[in-house]
Amino acid sequence: MHGHLEKELKHLQEKLVEMAACAETSVRLAIQAFKERNLELAMRVRNQDQLLDEYEIAIDDLAVQILLRAPLASDLRFVMAAMKISQNLERIGDEAAKIAKRARDLSLEPPASIDIDLSNIVDPATEMLHNALNAFIMRDPKLARTTLPVDQQVDAIHKAIRHRLIEHMKNHPEEIPQCLDILTTAKCLERIADHATNICEDVVYMCEAQDIRHQPKPHTTPKENAI
Repeated sequence: MHGHLEKELKHLQEKLVEMAACAETSVRLAIQAFKERNLELAMRVRNQDQLLDEYEIAIDDLAVQILLRAPLASDLRFVMAAMKISQNLERIGDEAAKIAKRARDLSLEPPASIDIDLSNIVDPATEMLHNALNAFIMRDPKLARTTLPVDQQVDAIHKAIRHRLIEHMKNHPEEIPQCLDILTTAKCLERIADHATNICEDVVYMCEAQDIRHQPKPHTTPKENAI
């Protein structure tokens, strides 16, 4: 009984690591598709999204099987965290798919005249995701905690991008479709950072049995010239 439980827990860990790699790849491909207006890459992201859906179902099924064996407290926390992390990874895949769709839409439109450097939100959002996933794989609550404050930086950059795009659309209504695609992409990146935050909180719970959701986050100062 105990040996079988250990195998199932190991299998659950392996499936989550695979799903995490798939989600991170989806985000990377979506961003590349957006930058290059690459339709082939955008299609690959859609395929990745379907794969993430399948991973979520498989992980949930495996987690339920383990829960029926009444695991000990530490294993129980891992299984509960695994189910929530897989849900966040699936939603990250959804956000990547939305970015890929905007890439397809923008490939059919003339470029907008506004100069928005999305790398300023891409970099911290993808760094958050990478660190959150590493924190899970290494079971490192310290890394999870130090990653959390970056979410405020991403929120501030998203807000600044949104403000600039709204002002630009007021003055250039003919470019509203392109601006909305850029705005949606920035929002997707902000949501990816939110899901990375959730994963970090789940890692802390899994490792330390402490629920830090809804607690005030340490303040960070947004970078100058964010956009």
